[in-house]
Amino acid sequence: MTPTRRRDCERLIGVLIPIPLPDRPRPGSAPIPALPAPRSPAAALPDEVLIGMARPDRSGRVTERGLMGALRWSPGHRIDIYPQRGMLVIASAPSGQHAVGSRGELPLPASVRQMCAIVPRQPLLLAALVSHDLLVIHSARSVARLLADLHTQVIGGRRVG
Repeated sequence: MTPTRRRDCERLIGVLIPIPLPDRPRPGSAPIPALPAPRSPAAALPDEVLIGMARPDRSGRVTERGLMGALRWSPGHRIDIYPQRGMLVIASAPSGQHAVGSRGELPLPASVRQMCAIVPRQPLLLAALVSHDLLVIHSARSVARLLADLHTQVIGGRRVG
């Protein structure tokens, strides 16, 4: 049998061809949830700001039990994480995209770690603003930069060394 003769004998079987669905309207895009507006830490008293140090593991998880206890963030507590001026701001949010891990660790997504120059095993400065229910994470590089600016002011603009 030649290929042309075979094609002439083929016929579509109606049972195997699906019936087209009627046109339906496309669903609208879902609204993007708004992040909670950060409250100014300037109003916080020094006693209300608790400081801790931590080092992220290879997966970007950070654990600082003292600050987590002061904030009353237990495992499963919902949080939102967003970068702001080179630091990470972590806010308590009932419908947050992230949650405190089962061992009290904070999961820091790779994208925000890259934005804030957070490197595994490099020290981080954590500041808990308890009355505002916020945790602010600073990388070692950003702390060094802030301190260099402050030290320059202290010595009156003169370079040391």
